[in-house]
Amino acid sequence: MSGTRTLVTGRGLVESPRWHGDRLYFSDWSAGEVVAVDLDGDSEVVARVASLPLCTAWSPEGRLLIVSSPDGRLLRLEPDGSLVTHAELGQAGWNDIVVDGRGNAYVNRCGFDPMAGESFRPGHVHLVTAGGAVRQVADDVAFPNGMAVLAGNSTLIVADSYRHQLVAFDIAPDGSLSGRRVWAELGEGTPDGICADEENAVWYADVPNRCCVRVAEGGKALQSVALDRGGFACALGGADGRTLFVVVAEWQGMTAADLVVPGSGQVIAVEVEVPGAGWP
Repeated sequence: MSGTRTLVTGRGLVESPRWHGDRLYFSDWSAGEVVAVDLDGDSEVVARVASLPLCTAWSPEGRLLIVSSPDGRLLRLEPDGSLVTHAELGQAGWNDIVVDGRGNAYVNRCGFDPMAGESFRPGHVHLVTAGGAVRQVADDVAFPNGMAVLAGNSTLIVADSYRHQLVAFDIAPDGSLSGRRVWAELGEGTPDGICADEENAVWYADVPNRCCVRVAEGGKALQSVALDRGGFACALGGADGRTLFVVVAEWQGMTAADLVVPGSGQVIAVEVEVPGAGWP
């Protein structure tokens, strides 16, 4: 479509796009790298972590937090480029992360390992406070994926891929969650990574349906971007917040030797009308 361009090609399973400063940061799970790219397509590796999944978020203080899934740690990138432990999550298998405007981090975890062929168990969401304390704040999310906090720090949205829903929670001042509800029924839509905009609509990337869709509360589709391969996650950013970045790759299956076709990972940029808001 018009207004679409490709910033990065030749990558593996790309995920977790996050706009910060004047660059987009994303993870290449296949390479175990966190990469920063500017709008001219110039990129550099900013961190290497042997983790799959490999998701990130920026704190209000401008520190990059990285989920190290196999050893159950939340890492922090220091100014000198070193990685230190920000919090001990306590077990392996963590997936996505979002940090709200108060510095509270929400990290989710699947209840089973689909890549190992384990039987299904629902997943959950944990809170990591700004002080590093960890506690569970939600459960029974069939397959928790992307998360976003709407502007105002009062609502957390969690993508439940298996139930084809976006689920919402009210956020208390201490970071606790309550008021669980289905925010959007997506029909055949399978949400992975998500982001929100100024109109409190949510964009979700969809791997099997090869698209990125903007929906209102309730599930009405407002806009759709067709993709030529699976859409794993999305983020709004750019100078005016009106660039939708989508990380895409050719999906091969959860139990395939390579989850995506090697070298098929890309970062694309699409100009949209409504700027991003909230977190990430």
